Amino acid sequence: MSNGLISKKTLIAAASAAVLALAANPAVAKDIVFGASVQLTGPVANTGRYYRDAYELAIEKINAAGGVKVGNEKRKVVLKIYDNQSDVNLSVRQYTQLVSQDKVDFLLGPFASNFALADSAVSEKYKIPMVQGGGASDQIFARKFKYIFGTLAPASNYFGSTIEMMKGLKPAPKSVALLYADDSFDVSVGDGTRPKLKAAGFDIVMDERYSTNATDFNSLLSQIRSKNVDAVLVAGHETEILNFVRQAKSLTVAPKMYSFTVGVPSEDFRKALGKDADYAFGMTAWLPSADLKDRWFGDASKFEAEYKAKFNYEPDYHAASGAADVEALAQAIEDAGSTDPAKVRDALAKVKFESIYGPIAFAENGQIDLPQTVIQVQGDKLVAIHGTKGAINPAKYPMPAWNAR
Repeated sequence: MSNGLISKKTLIAAASAAVLALAANPAVAKDIVFGASVQLTGPVANTGRYYRDAYELAIEKINAAGGVKVGNEKRKVVLKIYDNQSDVNLSVRQYTQLVSQDKVDFLLGPFASNFALADSAVSEKYKIPMVQGGGASDQIFARKFKYIFGTLAPASNYFGSTIEMMKGLKPAPKSVALLYADDSFDVSVGDGTRPKLKAAGFDIVMDERYSTNATDFNSLLSQIRSKNVDAVLVAGHETEILNFVRQAKSLTVAPKMYSFTVGVPSEDFRKALGKDADYAFGMTAWLPSADLKDRWFGDASKFEAEYKAKFNYEPDYHAASGAADVEALAQAIEDAGSTDPAKVRDALAKVKFESIYGPIAFAENGQIDLPQTVIQVQGDKLVAIHGTKGAINPAKYPMPAWNAR
């Protein structure tokens, strides 16, 4: 009988000691779980992987530094990620599962505006902050949602720096074709670019919307040829742009210049086209400069080196934006001193810090606005052409005929 009492007391004492040890030891503190649904297979998986890889690397770096400080304890971050197979309906179901069944603490976003537009409704419904760097459409941030934050600049201004550059080209292009896919990002690009072109005095001779994931651009290219278009601006996804360039070569359609919202910054895009990528203009909100400092990687050039060493391909602005999403959540949790979703949401609304992507401070609508730098493929190099302070390097312009390259 007495042995039973001693045993019971011993168990109680041991349990109490374990609870005290758990409370006193930050190393065994509860992990903070970030959840995401990303395109790892399907038509846009080539871009979706940037986000998975950036999330993993940024979390690895934060944990290596001891984790995220919450009050007086350091807590590690873990990533729960699903493959949405490039299916927006599946993505919504997976985000719902992440918050309602997996009980993740916070959300990181998918790639592409149509996904972020749909998935952010889940974060708003469950009042779980989502920081995403994959959707730039103005529509995402026009709904006065409180729990969605974005690290891509507004889609409506993607071609703003390109138009400024065009005004200084010699001979300046006069006629412009504006082409855009029928998804939320590309429609926002079109809606924002149209008035900027008109204000700059360009003649929009084509203003055409095409189907997302289109593979046949022959009709549009034939119109570009017949209208003798000087400059072609295309808002679409990478596979569409690849098809457009390949078919332009096949039909020997060579305007004075063309510029694309995506693709040009991507190493894979340039490798896929080889010499045919030459002369293509694009834009990026990020270049891996040592001037971009942060507390975890040191600077953007170190981030680029670590990313390439780990994943065996170069990061572009998608990857840098994804890393900044992780950093923003980590910073907001520390600023809030809590993992309470409402407190972290309020901290995100006020957060201000330097990241490897650039300065992070969200506007009232939840979106940041970083300037786009015009870039161009010149031989085997990607060259910065035009930035906020004007010309950076000379553009290769006009583009010669395909048979003259």
